[in-house]
Amino acid sequence: MNSSNKTSPSHPRLSSDINHWDIDTDVAIIGFGGAGACAAIEAADAGAKVDLFELASASGGSTALSSAEIYMGGNGGTAVQQACGYSDDTENMLSYLRACFGNQADEAKLRSYCENSLNHYQWLTGLGVPFKMSELKERAIMALTDDCLLYTGNEKAYPFPEAAQPIPRGHNLEIEGDNGGPLLMKILTEAVADRGVNVHYESRALTLIIDDNQEVVGVVVRVDQEEINVRARRGVILCAGGFCMNEEMVRKYAPTFDCGLTPIGNPGDTGSGILMGQGVGAATVNMHECFVSLPYYPPSSLTYGILINDKGQRFINEDCYHGRVGYNTLLEQRNSKRIYLVTDVAGYGDYEKMSYLGAQVAGTGDTIEELEGELELPAGSLDYTLSSYNRHAAEGQDPSYHKSAEWLRPIEAPYVALDCTLGRGPFYPFFTLGGLDSLPTGEVLNTGGEVIAGLYAAGRTTAGIPRTASGYASGMSVGDATYFGRLAGQTAAKRDC
Repeated sequence: MNSSNKTSPSHPRLSSDINHWDIDTDVAIIGFGGAGACAAIEAADAGAKVDLFELASASGGSTALSSAEIYMGGNGGTAVQQACGYSDDTENMLSYLRACFGNQADEAKLRSYCENSLNHYQWLTGLGVPFKMSELKERAIMALTDDCLLYTGNEKAYPFPEAAQPIPRGHNLEIEGDNGGPLLMKILTEAVADRGVNVHYESRALTLIIDDNQEVVGVVVRVDQEEINVRARRGVILCAGGFCMNEEMVRKYAPTFDCGLTPIGNPGDTGSGILMGQGVGAATVNMHECFVSLPYYPPSSLTYGILINDKGQRFINEDCYHGRVGYNTLLEQRNSKRIYLVTDVAGYGDYEKMSYLGAQVAGTGDTIEELEGELELPAGSLDYTLSSYNRHAAEGQDPSYHKSAEWLRPIEAPYVALDCTLGRGPFYPFFTLGGLDSLPTGEVLNTGGEVIAGLYAAGRTTAGIPRTASGYASGMSVGDATYFGRLAGQTAAKRDC
């Protein structure tokens, strides 16, 4: 029960100091989001007794807050992909993901995920997760219809088509509006309950328990202001989210993103799972990287515009995924005081009716010179950039940044510019992409690359498939969390105790 020593996630408790086990189970899971739910389902199906501990008063985590698009494909294509006319090769999917994350990618996790993606789709549908055999053709951050398949990343944007054939892999649940996350977690929560998993809400995991051999044998949890000792004979699975809500950790590990961005996630994304892992010697990887977005579409018509810095220069092809644009815009602001999206009346379109960006109009003009003056750009800079862009766009070309012809047309007067500068109104959401170093099986590694017996992790507590915002696609986090949560549950349940 209560200890005289202050309990810290960075200081594990020794089993030899424990006089009484309050709960005795096979597998203890920390966090009841997508990763924790899937870990619990698989561990229970493998015959293990499972206790699941959740900080909040209900299941959900960050998965419930998401649109719950799930990135899946390969293996000839899911049933949805095939119904929409796409055949998706596993090696093509692998090539795309390698191009997304470069030398930061975890090859073993990429291959496991791609080779078993069709199986994961079938597992989800077997639980009752609904997918409609239809495709949303428009450019969108999320499907607000009940259509399923859509492009959710940079598949069609330069330079990625040079590495892999563009194929849509975002699978949106069959539900209208931004309601996929709640529906997915409702289905997973019911599946957990059906398996008789012992769920403990309003239970805060404090630190791990290790034996004399440094094996993880349990976890200390605070319930009703009491510290209880949980023995986990086969292991503890940490699915406690990332650390975007922990300003100190962000400042320490990901200083590039410590600049006034808006954290998106649940209040429990404080890095507690990562800290508990570090307390028993776990290694961390990719801690310096975060997802960051500049959600400049919808309306999709804004993609016809150009993004410029305070020197009137472009710096990216604007048909990229909003995360890649957000990441590059953030980096651009290291040397630029202002970032603008320049478009015309047709491009501005329905911005005032349907947008997430929050950027204010910074200037308008009937001529380039007039807009240039309102934005206080160097004389002639925007004139040079826009004239060159329009000349090539009329020919369906963009030799500077290779925007696809689909989104090329001359930008014509009257002009309008949106202020996309961080701190001046626009929405720049972020969450972390680093965490505990782990194998695809969920086993956590120490700094020497060795498995820490009895410790597993999944979801944003680990560094999974997505490693950078510049290569991110919507659906990668939920896909990663649910798939590797499953593997962690399977592995822990099979461990000899």
